[in-house]
Amino acid sequence: MFAYRVLLSLFATVTLFKAARAGQLAARMGRETAQPGPHIWLHGASNGELTSVRPVLEQVIADRPDLNWLITTNTTTAQTMVDGWNLPQISTRLAPVDLSYVQSRMMRRWDVRAHIALESELWPNRFRLCPGPVILLGARLSESTARAWSKLGDLAQQALTPVVYASAQDSASLARFDELGLSKDAQGPVVDLKSFYKPPTATGDGTDFTEFPRGTTWLAASTHDGEEEIVLAAHLKALETHPELKLILAPRHPNRGDAIADMIETAGLRFARRSAGEPPANTQVYLADTLGEMHLWYPRAGRVYVGGGLTDRGGHTPYEPAAFEAALIFGADTKNFRASYDRLRAADAAIEVTNVESLAQALTDLEPVDVQREKGASAKEALKQDGDIGDLIQSILKHLPKV
Repeated sequence: MFAYRVLLSLFATVTLFKAARAGQLAARMGRETAQPGPHIWLHGASNGELTSVRPVLEQVIADRPDLNWLITTNTTTAQTMVDGWNLPQISTRLAPVDLSYVQSRMMRRWDVRAHIALESELWPNRFRLCPGPVILLGARLSESTARAWSKLGDLAQQALTPVVYASAQDSASLARFDELGLSKDAQGPVVDLKSFYKPPTATGDGTDFTEFPRGTTWLAASTHDGEEEIVLAAHLKALETHPELKLILAPRHPNRGDAIADMIETAGLRFARRSAGEPPANTQVYLADTLGEMHLWYPRAGRVYVGGGLTDRGGHTPYEPAAFEAALIFGADTKNFRASYDRLRAADAAIEVTNVESLAQALTDLEPVDVQREKGASAKEALKQDGDIGDLIQSILKHLPKV
């Protein structure tokens, strides 16, 4: 615990300094106004984690309308997204740092009765000081993270002792949690929350995409620094034989929009920027440099490159584009969703690429619309969840306290 206190102090110092500069110090210290009444505290790191739990949360709220919810996240964009859901009995805040006295303050002010943590969010002081049960959903523990925890003595076991139910994202994560001391009684079935994603009924905002028909449009989704250059080079190469091809480029971090716009301009491609409100007419590339709008782009692209795999970022979720039955392309680094991509590989339901040439070839191989549809349907089928959302919800409800 001593080593964790030292590491946490360093982390908290940096976090609180940044928070002070951003006017978020009260939030990070747990001092913002609390709503009255007992609360269930749900925490997810950012947009992806919270989006994945939304179907579960909506059903739990319907089954237990008596509960109040405190939802925390590490980013303001995710907080804004959850606010936009307009779900009843919910308050959103930025997550406080995991200092003991800060966590005690949060538990007391919000009258927390239980805590639900998503994916990789393991916070020892928060778990230890929660007066009620701790639940882990979509729990993910990489090999490197497990090694790091193992070097901190019995801290991991202390953190996991309050956990009464844990549904891991994959069997490898479950095995690592078991090795770190998660109680056998707390180990639930392996369920990837992202597999429950359902496309929204409204997938347009009135923008005219007539010149971007799905069959001749591809999407580079959630790209990182180092990937846009590959994407643009592959697009230029594919244009040599398919001049009608269109690209929607949606970076993971839209604040990189200016730099990416410079790359597109240098490549000599006609483009428009979403953040500037520019229409996509008469362009070859549409730079979707905004947040929270991926649901607008997936249905417009018959082919989707899922970002994060051509760098060392571990790849991003294939579930959302697969839900729209897009033909999937992905890079070799898939450690964040290894089990999911292994299923796609085994079913030959997606194309793996490693460089400009293989990405351009994948775009060409997927040029026929019927091939796009076939691959998209195969990807959706390959990623069907073995578990049932109803069973998961019943397990959660069983552990939530009466208030």
